[in-house]
Amino acid sequence: MTKQIFALLILVFSTTTTLAELSPFTSDGCSVFPDGTLEENELWMSCCVEHDKAYWLGGTREQRLQADEQLKQCVDEVGEPEIALLMLAGVRVGGSPFFPTKFRWAYGWPYLRGYKALTEAEREGAKKLEASGEILSDQ
Repeated sequence: MTKQIFALLILVFSTTTTLAELSPFTSDGCSVFPDGTLEENELWMSCCVEHDKAYWLGGTREQRLQADEQLKQCVDEVGEPEIALLMLAGVRVGGSPFFPTKFRWAYGWPYLRGYKALTEAEREGAKKLEASGEILSDQ
């Protein structure tokens, strides 16, 4: 019985600590890339903010690939297929979770989380954190 209580306490405290490590969601638009064209300077910025949500939260290698493909599709749908391919190449090269940048995969977590599936508690905590506030700007 004592071992079960001890195991439960470890689980509760480790989950609480993990959730406390997730920073509030921030977005800097398209990071080091323009947010749109000269004529429409925020043409694909909403695509980047959605992509930032995925990168903030992180997850598995496959989830990162899906997020990058969704960015490409979104930018393609606003009528910029060449830009979409360029952005896809950029995020595939520059978005690694192992780079100490503010736009790396899983940037909402402390550095070197890497590719790691979220627990259900982390996912629920992230939903609450995202819903509780407005988008903070890093620009």
